[in-house]
Amino acid sequence: MNIFLAGASGVIGRRLVPLLRDAGHAVTGTARSQEKAAALDVLGVKGIVVDAFDARALLRAMYAAHPDVVIHQLTDLPDTAPDSTHRDKVLEKNARLRIEGTRNLLAAAAMAGARRVVAQSIAFAYAPGATPHQESDPLARQDNGEPTVTVRGVLALEEQVLQAHMAGVVLRYGRLYGPGTWQASAEGPAPLHVDAAAHAALLAVTRGAPGIYNIAEEDGYAAIDKARRELGFAPGFRIT
Repeated sequence: MNIFLAGASGVIGRRLVPLLRDAGHAVTGTARSQEKAAALDVLGVKGIVVDAFDARALLRAMYAAHPDVVIHQLTDLPDTAPDSTHRDKVLEKNARLRIEGTRNLLAAAAMAGARRVVAQSIAFAYAPGATPHQESDPLARQDNGEPTVTVRGVLALEEQVLQAHMAGVVLRYGRLYGPGTWQASAEGPAPLHVDAAAHAALLAVTRGAPGIYNIAEEDGYAAIDKARRELGFAPGFRIT
């Protein structure tokens, strides 16, 4: 199957690339620099440099790849957790990518004839309430009822994916830990090892009805019954 992996050089993308390759998929992966694109080539996939905010360039890349499935792993986050001085700016940039980058990616995917899209979201932004949270539970709001910056981006991403003219699958990932992430070990509610996150995306290429899936470890915060049942998700998965 032809796969277009947006964000292939990111934290999850780097773990996902070999899983897709070893499963026999032909992968075109995006990166932000020639150096990172070349590293993808070494892994046996086609690395390309494209900016998600450049709609025309993204469309050209998508047409060249002619994907059956598009995987959206785009984020705009630094390699290390931002301090309080820079946190708001980082969150705004990431929200913009979720809104505008997703719009450009889905438009290109539709025009290139993709049949399915799998997109990264988050499972640790639910509004206070009974746990474990189901996928249908509301996300957090500010005191004035408006969504937080992060939730605003998440809601826009999820709405666009679920309303796309193709099968849309949203993976709400827990708090990532492991190689390349901000945390070496599990911290906070709904932890998720980066390898299990990547494996969930691989599973979602061919499994699962369109919709939202919580992807996390079972710590009582987010219910993962749906992901286990429909995707075959296993939170203990690790790349050996």
